[in-house]
Amino acid sequence: MQTIRTTCPYCGVGCGVLASVDDAGQVSVRGDDQHPANLGRLCVKGAALGETTGLAGRLLAPEVDGQQVAWPQALAETAARLQQVIDQHGPQAVAFYASGQLLTEDYYAANKLMKGFIGAANIDTNSRLCMSSAVTGYKRAFGADVVPCSYEDVENSDLVVLVGSNAAWAHPVLFQRLAQAKRDNPRLRIVVIDPRRTATCEIADRHLALAPGSDGGLFVGLLNAVAQAGACIDGFRDGSQALAEARGWDVAKVADFCGLTVDEVAAFYREFIAAPRAITLYTMGINQSASGSDKCNAIINVHLASGKYGRPGCGPFSLTGQPNAMGGREVGGLATMLAAHMDFVPDDLQRLARFWGTERLAQTPGLTAVELFAAIGRGEVKAVWIMGTNPVVSLPDSHAVSQALAACPLVIVSDVAAQTDTGHFAHIRFPALAWGEKNGTVTNSERRISRQRSFLPPPGEAKADWWIIARVGQALGYREAFAWQHPHDVFREHAALSGFENDGQRAFDIGALADLSREAWEAMAPVRWPVSRSEAAWDIARGWHGDGRLRMVPVTPQPTRATTDVFYPLILNSGRIRDQWHTMTRTGAVPRLMQHIAEPVVEVTPQDAVRYQLPADGLARIWSRHGVMVAKVTISEGQRPGSLFVPMHWNNQFARQGRVNNLLTAVTDPYSGQPESKQAAVAIAAWQPAWHSELFCREPLPFPAAWHWRRRAAPGVLHYSLAGEVSARQWISAWCARRGWQLQVADGGAVWNLLAWHQGRLMLGWWSDAREPAVDSAWISAAFAAPPSDAVQRHALLSGRPGAAVAPRGRIVCSCFGVGERSINEAIASGCASVGALGGKLKCGTNCGSCVPELNALLAAQRTRTQA
Repeated sequence: MQTIRTTCPYCGVGCGVLASVDDAGQVSVRGDDQHPANLGRLCVKGAALGETTGLAGRLLAPEVDGQQVAWPQALAETAARLQQVIDQHGPQAVAFYASGQLLTEDYYAANKLMKGFIGAANIDTNSRLCMSSAVTGYKRAFGADVVPCSYEDVENSDLVVLVGSNAAWAHPVLFQRLAQAKRDNPRLRIVVIDPRRTATCEIADRHLALAPGSDGGLFVGLLNAVAQAGACIDGFRDGSQALAEARGWDVAKVADFCGLTVDEVAAFYREFIAAPRAITLYTMGINQSASGSDKCNAIINVHLASGKYGRPGCGPFSLTGQPNAMGGREVGGLATMLAAHMDFVPDDLQRLARFWGTERLAQTPGLTAVELFAAIGRGEVKAVWIMGTNPVVSLPDSHAVSQALAACPLVIVSDVAAQTDTGHFAHIRFPALAWGEKNGTVTNSERRISRQRSFLPPPGEAKADWWIIARVGQALGYREAFAWQHPHDVFREHAALSGFENDGQRAFDIGALADLSREAWEAMAPVRWPVSRSEAAWDIARGWHGDGRLRMVPVTPQPTRATTDVFYPLILNSGRIRDQWHTMTRTGAVPRLMQHIAEPVVEVTPQDAVRYQLPADGLARIWSRHGVMVAKVTISEGQRPGSLFVPMHWNNQFARQGRVNNLLTAVTDPYSGQPESKQAAVAIAAWQPAWHSELFCREPLPFPAAWHWRRRAAPGVLHYSLAGEVSARQWISAWCARRGWQLQVADGGAVWNLLAWHQGRLMLGWWSDAREPAVDSAWISAAFAAPPSDAVQRHALLSGRPGAAVAPRGRIVCSCFGVGERSINEAIASGCASVGALGGKLKCGTNCGSCVPELNALLAAQRTRTQA
């Protein structure tokens, strides 16, 4: 059995993966202990990658207007329709919307076709939603989009500050490296700055639960404290405008702005100033803000002024959210970039036109993501090609995005999934290769380029994204410019462009890789850029502004644009959960990844639960000026009063009214164009439907529009949780009867259960009650594979639970081994006083380690109860 070295397709940590395929076609994975990003570790999502490679739900053939067609017809039709739009409305009426899921080679091809030959810069990416403020911050400070840190810096620091980052769930392997570094060096201090008490706080020495959106004030105040303490280095003692702007932000003002105590703020400032080495890790909580660029520069300013940058263990470290968000930034896959760290300035425009051999090069920046879909809605953009992303779910104000796509004359979608919220609007659909099938490169958060290799054959008629783009380019008449035959050809061109006329003027340079043979490229080991032919020194301390100086940017802290009032009294925060990825097209199909959090939830404080009469585990409606969603209530001590948290992942494929972005306003940062996705003003109220049901079936059902439903993966079946106002009994009975199934019914008033059989095979099970039925989902799923044969067993199945009383496991904490909170608490009560002891007894925490922060939290809670 051959083992292939590749990389994980999830977050920006960029973990190495060893993938193997057995004779039966089953994929197994383990961490690559030779990859410098993860050193053998994998999180729960990475460890489950082998369970995501099936073909159920895949898009496997090209489609035009809902009909499967051959590739030549699909490509010709695409080119003809794009050319018609260009001829009638000009190149600005065409747009591409790409993704950090694309490989660098795919990104390069898309950027070249759109900017170089269609002739407009309207190619943006979902990285606009997560990283563009970080890009703006770096470019303003360093003169280039350069991340000046590595993962080793995190491990070798004296003080690690995590702000707007729940790394335990969003970057779990890097979090594990940090946790190990703290175990190895107890003097290492960790500060978490986050309105919520997240799993990341379990290793923190200090948690600053500041007011949502107030981070900018905290770091502007820190800059003032650095200056007042005389801790500015020589290059930044010059009374710059940034320091002048910060002078009024004393500790008292910061505490008031951030909703913290003076002592909390002062203690953090003293700790940062005293630390010989300090590194700040930041991500969506900083970037996804209407003032995200300034927040990034407020962080960078502090590191520049204090000299805590450009040396081991120091620096402002933006963690990318996606596996190749960095690769997209390198090729220029944002509407505000040109290519290979070149900008829309005369010298760069002339240079790129010569390299690509084009007279059609776009001359000005294009539309950024939110602007782009607004322009589609206004009818200004007539054709959009969406690649590997799901903007109906991920962009703010989902309803407006849906309306825009519904009215767009030409929507092209390249995807691996046959059914997505965005694909619903497509006129042309291309089947793309998925992880395990595609072949190319990605770049992680620390600028490390790694190979993502194929180990599975292309299924059906699926093709690589770069191939699809190149063939459309050829069909548009640009045959020579898109004559690549292999991803290696694309990579070499990309590398050559990075080094073209680049003697150190541009930070991104991998020109030394342009001459790699195909064999050398296939075997390429992970490498951090720059990898240059130039002898010019690469010096982060001098930057790339051209004058050898870095820039501190004046920052005036701004509150969130989401303002509460009597109608919308709460602030909503959204973000990732531990076991799901983006819009769940991969992870949502894996039963064990649906165990930890199985449906949309809303976290509320105990005080707010009482104030708004929200019962724990009941359903609630949440609404804003833009839309409404439904979620299950979770009571959380980790929330600030007046705030809610909802996961970002759910969509119309997994729940009705489960999209949190229905509630978000399309407010953007004026410099980066990144939307403010972390705060929205909302209202909440309990929803008490007349009935709840758990439904297990073998095929999807066309539920009435009035029903609320949530779907989750279960072994071999579909599992729905449903609720509604009007009785469902007649509808479900009639639906089964039309199929000629035999019905077995238990009618106990509010309790009404049904089993549907066909030739001894269990086809459907329905359990309903006035409250959410307590059924044993694992036991029911097993009954679909091996149905009970005698009357006693069938009667037990009709009740939804085994005949013998089985204690519920409670909320699943360890997805690898299905260990529930109840079992863990019982083990703690019996004497298991450490994560190691729990692992020895229950196996939890012994595989990927993603559940370890929650195990620590349960242990700490037990200690608190014991001491009370």
